Amino acid sequence: MDAKPFDTAHLSELDAIRVEGTLVWRPIRRRFDIGAFGVNAYTAENAGDELVEDHDELGGGHEELYYVASGHATFSVGGEEVDAPEGTLIFIRDPAVKRHAVAKEPKSTVLAIGGPREEAFQPSAWELWFAARPHVEAGEYDKAAELVASGLPDHPDNPSLLYNLGCFEALAGDHDAATAHVQRALELDPELREHAASDSDLDSIRDRL
Repeated sequence: MDAKPFDTAHLSELDAIRVEGTLVWRPIRRRFDIGAFGVNAYTAENAGDELVEDHDELGGGHEELYYVASGHATFSVGGEEVDAPEGTLIFIRDPAVKRHAVAKEPKSTVLAIGGPREEAFQPSAWELWFAARPHVEAGEYDKAAELVASGLPDHPDNPSLLYNLGCFEALAGDHDAATAHVQRALELDPELREHAASDSDLDSIRDRL
């Protein structure tokens, strides 16, 4: 039987995954298995909570559109502050521009839509270690590693994926695999060495690196 030609969900039905600090990720793309573009939501319980992490899109070359679906946010785009009440659209065409947002009101929600202009969309590697956070918080490091490892065929040389995979493998006790993956990540991105030097996730393989 053919799959249903459409699907629906309410934002409240999606997983609410706290990925760092106050940043709460709502995985829309993964929920619907969208293959044409990236789309996710971020929600804030309190005013002052982070809604969009401080980042650029140089890794994937994505253009991004942000939509404040509810509440009120303050964006910083290329160092310029943008007041963004409900209904505001912010399009960032330059992947190199730094962007960040915090909630000005409780229960604020920002929708993020993105993809590269000149090539077919491919799901970003970061979704995998974001999605693995509940397993990490539950101490299920082997499941976290398995989830992140599922991205290796599509992202074989992504240093952040390899690094996070190595961290989860180290925590799970798979020291040989962890060493190999972290060493490869450090070869691909030597700037990770500074973080790795104090990363407690790697304590069990510290003498191997």
